Amino acid sequence: MTDLTPAPRLSVVVPVKNEALNILPLVEEIERACSALTPFEVIYVDDGSTDDTAQQVLAARTTRPWLRLVRHEASCGQSAAVRTGVHAARGPIIATLDGDGQNDPAFIPQMVAALDDQSVGIVAGQRLGRKGTAKRWQSKIANGVRGRVLKDGTRDTGCGLKAFRRDIYMRLPYFDALHRFMPALVKREGYKIAHVDVVDRPRHAGQSNYGLFDRLWVGILDLAGVWWLIRRRRRVPVSQEIL
Repeated sequence: MTDLTPAPRLSVVVPVKNEALNILPLVEEIERACSALTPFEVIYVDDGSTDDTAQQVLAARTTRPWLRLVRHEASCGQSAAVRTGVHAARGPIIATLDGDGQNDPAFIPQMVAALDDQSVGIVAGQRLGRKGTAKRWQSKIANGVRGRVLKDGTRDTGCGLKAFRRDIYMRLPYFDALHRFMPALVKREGYKIAHVDVVDRPRHAGQSNYGLFDRLWVGILDLAGVWWLIRRRRRVPVSQEIL
């Protein structure tokens, strides 16, 4: 059967795990935010949830043909969920955001517009007014360490709100926690990084699955690996066939 659905200009990828109560409110916000960016698609990647997350996405999909669901049989982590969504995406531009409602989709059009500059490879959201003293200090420590080592000019690599070109993402090396190192790796590919200040909101419901251990200590080896990759980057030749 031929698929007559127009190819989307934008694919919004939302990784989720046990976020059943947050699905419909966020889907409605994404729908409003992206109304001027049609045709678009939204891909929810259910990372092995044990609650009704998948059922809530399927229920929301009954009146939204642009909404898609991909499900991991077992939880593989946020970077794996983002990767799954990007691989499934049909749009040339990808926007990502966390599924807990703390990232406001209203910033997506502004971030996508920044990619009109062809020299920009990724637009990274940088949160203002972080909610929770402990979480704010966790991110400050983790981002401070990364910033000093990678020097990518991004003060908040943990923000889920990002927009980037799919073809560039597909060239990046894949590893766990890739989503936290994307600005540095996109810069390594020769592209500029743009930044947009975004508002950090309270969760709609539920609790975070991530803590300081995830943000810093688990990433130490990854940080060393990314530093090594950047230092080993060789000049990419510009070539053309002579006819």
